[in-house]
Amino acid sequence: MPSAGKTTIAYELAGRLRGEGHRVEVLDGDEIREFLSAGLGFTREDRHTNVQRIGFVAELLASHGVKVLVPVIAPYADSREAVRKRHHAEGTAFVEVHVATPVEVCSVRDVKGLYAKQAAGEISGLTGVDDPYEAPGAPDLRIESQ
Repeated sequence: MPSAGKTTIAYELAGRLRGEGHRVEVLDGDEIREFLSAGLGFTREDRHTNVQRIGFVAELLASHGVKVLVPVIAPYADSREAVRKRHHAEGTAFVEVHVATPVEVCSVRDVKGLYAKQAAGEISGLTGVDDPYEAPGAPDLRIESQ
């Protein structure tokens, strides 16, 4: 969910992996929305398309030996599963990480002010608040964040 800590964790891990000599890219959700998925909204279909685009780029990079960290909101299980299947079909590793942060904690962090805007009625469709978030039932790794 927004402000869960996904991006912070991804950039910290990327730094550590680079320090060990790995080739690493971070596909930041905000940057992807601006440059790769500009024009997409936040409907279920647009969110699915966004996740599939990110999954395609991640798989392409991974197929060339790059470790790819993808700190994005992927609210629907079927979208995540489609990306996992693509990676499997192409023979590239896929690890689903769920940064499990309670919505109450996310709303206090509110890095981008989204929770405040939603509470004030300025925006709607905030993942996990007034738009669905299907938490992974069995992620490869769950990070409990408080």
